Amino acid sequence: MTRRRQIISQVIALFILAIVLFPVLWIISMALDPRDVARPSSLIPAGASFQAFQKIFEKPTPNPVTFPTLLRNSALLAVGVSALTVLIGTTAAYAFSRFRFRGREAGMLGFILVLMLPSVATVAALFVMLNIVLGPQLRNSIFGVGVAMIAGALPFAIWNMKGFIDTIPKDLEEAALIDGASLNQTFVRIMLPLALPGLAVTALFGFMAGWTEFVLSWQFISDPQWFTLSMTLYGMQGQYASNTPWSQFAAMSIVVSIPILIVFFALQKYIVGGLTVGGVKG
Repeated sequence: MTRRRQIISQVIALFILAIVLFPVLWIISMALDPRDVARPSSLIPAGASFQAFQKIFEKPTPNPVTFPTLLRNSALLAVGVSALTVLIGTTAAYAFSRFRFRGREAGMLGFILVLMLPSVATVAALFVMLNIVLGPQLRNSIFGVGVAMIAGALPFAIWNMKGFIDTIPKDLEEAALIDGASLNQTFVRIMLPLALPGLAVTALFGFMAGWTEFVLSWQFISDPQWFTLSMTLYGMQGQYASNTPWSQFAAMSIVVSIPILIVFFALQKYIVGGLTVGGVKG
Protein backbone atom coordinates (compact mmCIF):
# COMPACT_ATOMS: atom_id res chain seq x y z
CA MET A 1 0.00 0.00 0.00
CA THR A 2 2.87 2.32 0.85
CA ARG A 3 4.55 1.60 -2.48
CA ARG A 4 1.30 2.28 -4.33
CA ARG A 5 0.94 5.62 -2.58
CA GLN A 6 4.52 6.47 -3.46
CA ILE A 7 3.91 5.70 -7.13
CA ILE A 8 0.70 7.75 -7.15
CA SER A 9 2.52 10.66 -5.47
CA GLN A 10 5.31 10.53 -8.06
CA VAL A 11 2.82 10.45 -10.94
CA ILE A 12 0.98 13.46 -9.50
CA ALA A 13 4.29 15.28 -9.01
CA LEU A 14 5.33 14.59 -12.62
CA PHE A 15 1.93 15.76 -13.85
CA ILE A 16 2.27 19.03 -11.92
CA LEU A 17 5.83 19.42 -13.22
CA ALA A 18 4.60 18.99 -16.79
CA ILE A 19 1.91 21.64 -16.27
CA VAL A 20 4.49 24.06 -14.88
CA LEU A 21 7.13 23.43 -17.54
CA PHE A 22 4.84 23.43 -20.58
CA PRO A 23 4.36 27.25 -20.73
CA VAL A 24 8.13 27.71 -20.34
CA LEU A 25 8.82 25.29 -23.20
CA TRP A 26 6.15 27.03 -25.27
CA ILE A 27 7.84 30.42 -24.81
CA ILE A 28 11.22 28.92 -25.75
CA SER A 29 9.63 27.38 -28.85
CA MET A 30 8.13 30.76 -29.81
CA ALA A 31 11.53 32.43 -29.43
CA LEU A 32 13.23 29.85 -31.66
CA ASP A 33 10.48 29.78 -34.32
CA PRO A 34 11.59 31.92 -37.31
CA ARG A 35 7.98 32.26 -38.57
CA ASP A 36 7.04 34.80 -35.84
CA VAL A 37 3.84 33.00 -34.85
CA ALA A 38 2.02 32.92 -31.51
CA ARG A 39 1.20 29.22 -31.79
CA PRO A 40 4.14 27.07 -32.85
CA SER A 41 3.21 23.76 -34.46
CA SER A 42 5.63 21.87 -32.19
CA LEU A 43 7.88 22.45 -29.21
CA ILE A 44 10.88 22.09 -31.55
CA PRO A 45 9.95 24.25 -34.56
CA ALA A 46 11.35 23.59 -38.00
CA GLY A 47 14.29 25.84 -38.84
CA ALA A 48 14.78 26.85 -35.20
CA SER A 49 17.27 29.67 -34.79
CA PHE A 50 18.44 32.35 -32.36
CA GLN A 51 17.62 35.14 -34.80
CA ALA A 52 15.02 36.66 -32.45
CA PHE A 53 17.61 36.98 -29.68
CA GLN A 54 20.03 38.62 -32.08
CA LYS A 55 17.37 41.16 -33.08
CA ILE A 56 16.51 42.20 -29.52
CA PHE A 57 20.20 42.63 -28.68
CA GLU A 58 20.87 44.71 -31.79
CA LYS A 59 17.69 46.86 -31.83
CA PRO A 60 15.22 46.09 -29.03
CA THR A 61 12.90 49.06 -29.71
CA PRO A 62 12.11 51.49 -32.53
CA ASN A 63 13.43 54.26 -30.25
CA PRO A 64 17.13 55.17 -30.35
CA VAL A 65 17.98 53.21 -27.19
CA THR A 66 20.32 50.22 -27.01
CA PHE A 67 19.93 46.95 -25.12
CA PRO A 68 22.82 47.77 -22.70
CA THR A 69 21.00 51.01 -21.79
CA LEU A 70 17.78 49.11 -21.08
CA LEU A 71 19.70 46.56 -19.04
CA ARG A 72 21.48 49.30 -17.08
CA ASN A 73 18.22 51.07 -16.25
CA SER A 74 16.52 47.87 -15.09
CA ALA A 75 19.57 46.89 -13.02
CA LEU A 76 19.79 50.34 -11.41
CA LEU A 77 16.11 50.23 -10.49
CA ALA A 78 16.16 46.65 -9.18
CA VAL A 79 19.42 46.88 -7.21
CA GLY A 80 18.62 50.35 -5.87
CA VAL A 81 15.13 49.40 -4.70
CA SER A 82 16.40 46.16 -3.16
CA ALA A 83 19.36 47.74 -1.34
CA LEU A 84 17.53 50.77 0.03
CA THR A 85 14.47 48.72 0.98
CA VAL A 86 16.67 46.34 2.98
CA LEU A 87 18.64 49.19 4.59
CA ILE A 88 15.70 51.39 5.57
CA GLY A 89 13.28 48.52 6.24
CA THR A 90 15.67 46.63 8.53
CA THR A 91 16.54 49.63 10.68
CA ALA A 92 12.88 50.63 10.98
CA ALA A 93 11.86 47.04 11.76
CA TYR A 94 14.52 46.86 14.49
CA ALA A 95 13.08 49.99 16.08
CA PHE A 96 9.53 48.63 15.95
CA SER A 97 10.66 45.29 17.38
CA ARG A 98 13.00 46.36 20.16
CA PHE A 99 11.76 49.77 21.32
CA ARG A 100 8.47 50.93 22.80
CA PHE A 101 7.33 54.38 21.74
CA ARG A 102 4.13 56.31 21.19
CA GLY A 103 2.42 55.45 17.90
CA ARG A 104 4.16 52.09 17.53
CA GLU A 105 0.96 50.04 17.19
CA ALA A 106 -0.66 52.67 14.98
CA GLY A 107 2.39 52.62 12.72
CA MET A 108 2.26 48.86 12.26
CA LEU A 109 -1.47 49.07 11.55
CA GLY A 110 -0.76 51.77 9.00
CA PHE A 111 1.69 49.46 7.20
CA ILE A 112 -1.02 46.81 6.91
CA LEU A 113 -3.47 49.34 5.49
CA VAL A 114 -0.91 50.45 2.90
CA LEU A 115 -0.28 46.83 1.90
CA MET A 116 -4.01 46.38 1.31
CA LEU A 117 -4.06 49.18 -1.28
CA PRO A 118 -3.48 48.17 -4.92
CA SER A 119 -0.38 49.77 -6.39
CA VAL A 120 -2.33 51.59 -9.10
CA ALA A 121 -4.34 53.44 -6.45
CA THR A 122 -1.30 55.53 -5.51
CA VAL A 123 -0.02 56.35 -9.01
CA ALA A 124 -1.75 59.75 -9.31
CA ALA A 125 -0.72 60.86 -5.82
CA LEU A 126 2.89 59.77 -6.35
CA PHE A 127 3.01 61.50 -9.74
CA VAL A 128 1.91 64.84 -8.25
CA MET A 129 4.10 64.51 -5.16
CA LEU A 130 7.25 63.64 -7.10
CA ASN A 131 6.64 66.53 -9.49
CA ILE A 132 6.54 68.86 -6.49
CA VAL A 133 9.38 67.34 -4.46
CA LEU A 134 11.82 66.19 -7.16
CA GLY A 135 10.69 68.22 -10.14
CA PRO A 136 9.58 67.00 -13.58
CA GLN A 137 13.14 66.13 -14.70
CA LEU A 138 13.94 63.71 -11.87
CA ARG A 139 10.39 62.37 -11.88
CA ASN A 140 10.86 61.56 -15.58
CA SER A 141 13.81 59.27 -14.80
CA ILE A 142 14.65 55.98 -13.20
CA PHE A 143 15.43 57.78 -9.94
CA GLY A 144 11.91 59.13 -9.59
CA VAL A 145 10.46 55.69 -10.23
CA GLY A 146 12.90 54.28 -7.68
CA VAL A 147 11.72 56.67 -4.97
CA ALA A 148 8.10 55.70 -5.66
CA MET A 149 9.00 52.00 -5.67
CA ILE A 150 10.82 52.22 -2.35
CA ALA A 151 7.86 53.98 -0.77
CA GLY A 152 5.63 51.11 -1.88
CA ALA A 153 8.06 48.33 -0.89
CA LEU A 154 8.91 49.57 2.61
CA PRO A 155 5.67 48.49 4.38
CA PHE A 156 6.21 44.84 3.43
CA ALA A 157 9.93 45.03 4.23
CA ILE A 158 9.32 46.52 7.68
CA TRP A 159 6.53 44.07 8.53
CA ASN A 160 8.48 41.03 7.31
CA MET A 161 11.72 42.02 9.04
CA LYS A 162 9.97 42.90 12.29
CA GLY A 163 8.44 39.43 12.41
CA PHE A 164 11.87 37.91 11.90
CA ILE A 165 13.66 40.13 14.43
CA ASP A 166 11.00 39.27 17.01
CA THR A 167 12.24 35.65 16.91
CA ILE A 168 15.82 36.63 17.82
CA PRO A 169 16.31 36.41 21.62
CA LYS A 170 16.97 39.74 23.27
CA ASP A 171 19.35 37.98 25.66
CA LEU A 172 22.01 37.86 22.95
CA GLU A 173 21.96 41.62 22.54
CA GLU A 174 21.87 42.21 26.29
CA ALA A 175 24.89 39.95 26.74
CA ALA A 176 26.78 41.91 24.08
CA LEU A 177 25.90 45.20 25.79
CA ILE A 178 27.18 43.85 29.11
CA ASP A 179 30.45 42.89 27.40
CA GLY A 180 30.88 46.52 26.31
CA ALA A 181 29.40 46.56 22.82
CA SER A 182 27.51 49.67 21.70
CA LEU A 183 23.98 49.60 20.30
CA ASN A 184 25.35 49.98 16.77
CA GLN A 185 27.82 47.13 17.26
CA THR A 186 25.06 44.94 18.67
CA PHE A 187 22.87 45.69 15.67
CA VAL A 188 25.59 45.02 13.10
CA ARG A 189 27.45 42.08 14.68
CA ILE A 190 24.67 40.26 16.52
CA MET A 191 21.30 41.02 14.95
CA LEU A 192 22.15 41.28 11.24
CA PRO A 193 23.97 37.90 10.94
CA LEU A 194 21.09 36.15 12.71
CA ALA A 195 18.54 37.95 10.52
CA LEU A 196 20.23 36.92 7.27
CA PRO A 197 17.31 34.73 6.05
CA GLY A 198 14.88 37.60 6.53
CA LEU A 199 17.27 39.99 4.79
CA ALA A 200 17.55 37.59 1.84
CA VAL A 201 13.76 37.38 1.44
CA THR A 202 13.38 41.16 1.67
CA ALA A 203 16.20 41.70 -0.82
CA LEU A 204 14.73 39.16 -3.25
CA PHE A 205 11.26 40.70 -3.18
CA GLY A 206 12.73 44.17 -3.59
CA PHE A 207 14.82 43.04 -6.56
CA MET A 208 11.86 41.30 -8.18
CA ALA A 209 9.65 44.35 -7.69
CA GLY A 210 12.22 46.69 -9.22
CA TRP A 211 13.20 44.40 -12.10
CA THR A 212 9.64 43.66 -13.22
CA GLU A 213 8.21 47.12 -12.43
CA PHE A 214 6.08 48.49 -15.24
CA VAL A 215 3.07 50.53 -14.03
CA LEU A 216 4.97 53.43 -12.46
CA SER A 217 7.66 53.45 -15.16
CA TRP A 218 5.08 53.61 -17.94
CA GLN A 219 3.27 56.51 -16.25
CA PHE A 220 6.29 58.50 -15.07
CA ILE A 221 8.90 58.06 -17.82
CA SER A 222 8.63 59.51 -21.31
CA ASP A 223 12.36 59.81 -22.12
CA PRO A 224 13.47 56.68 -24.05
CA GLN A 225 16.92 56.87 -22.44
CA TRP A 226 15.32 55.83 -19.13
CA PHE A 227 13.21 52.99 -20.52
CA THR A 228 13.52 49.59 -18.85
CA LEU A 229 13.34 46.04 -20.16
CA SER A 230 9.79 45.63 -18.84
CA MET A 231 8.67 48.75 -20.68
CA THR A 232 10.31 47.48 -23.86
CA LEU A 233 8.56 44.14 -23.50
CA TYR A 234 5.18 45.84 -23.22
CA GLY A 235 6.00 48.13 -26.15
CA MET A 236 6.47 45.10 -28.41
CA GLN A 237 2.76 44.35 -28.30
CA GLY A 238 0.95 45.54 -31.38
CA GLN A 239 -2.62 46.75 -31.58
CA TYR A 240 -3.54 43.37 -33.05
CA ALA A 241 -1.98 39.94 -32.59
CA SER A 242 -0.75 39.95 -36.19
CA ASN A 243 1.25 43.13 -35.48
CA THR A 244 3.23 41.61 -32.60
CA PRO A 245 6.71 40.16 -33.31
CA TRP A 246 6.05 37.03 -31.27
CA SER A 247 9.52 35.52 -31.60
CA GLN A 248 11.19 38.70 -30.36
CA PHE A 249 8.52 39.08 -27.66
CA ALA A 250 9.23 35.56 -26.39
CA ALA A 251 12.99 36.08 -26.60
CA MET A 252 12.76 39.28 -24.59
CA SER A 253 10.56 37.50 -22.02
CA ILE A 254 13.25 34.87 -21.54
CA VAL A 255 16.01 37.45 -21.23
CA VAL A 256 14.02 39.47 -18.67
CA SER A 257 13.41 36.39 -16.51
CA ILE A 258 17.04 35.23 -16.32
CA PRO A 259 18.35 37.75 -13.69
CA ILE A 260 15.46 36.92 -11.35
CA LEU A 261 16.28 33.21 -11.62
CA ILE A 262 19.95 33.92 -10.87
CA VAL A 263 19.13 35.97 -7.76
CA PHE A 264 16.56 33.41 -6.61
CA PHE A 265 18.96 30.46 -6.83
CA ALA A 266 21.70 32.50 -5.15
CA LEU A 267 19.43 33.20 -2.15
CA GLN A 268 17.27 30.06 -2.16
CA LYS A 269 18.83 28.49 0.95
CA TYR A 270 17.69 31.49 3.01
CA ILE A 271 14.28 32.04 1.42
CA VAL A 272 12.21 29.25 3.00
CA GLY A 273 13.33 30.06 6.53
CA GLY A 274 12.90 33.78 6.02
CA LEU A 275 9.37 33.44 4.65
CA THR A 276 8.10 31.02 7.28
CA VAL A 277 9.59 32.80 10.28
CA GLY A 278 8.81 36.33 9.14
CA GLY A 279 5.27 35.40 8.18
CA VAL A 280 4.12 33.94 11.51
CA LYS A 281 5.39 36.64 13.83
CA GLY A 282 4.34 40.24 14.35
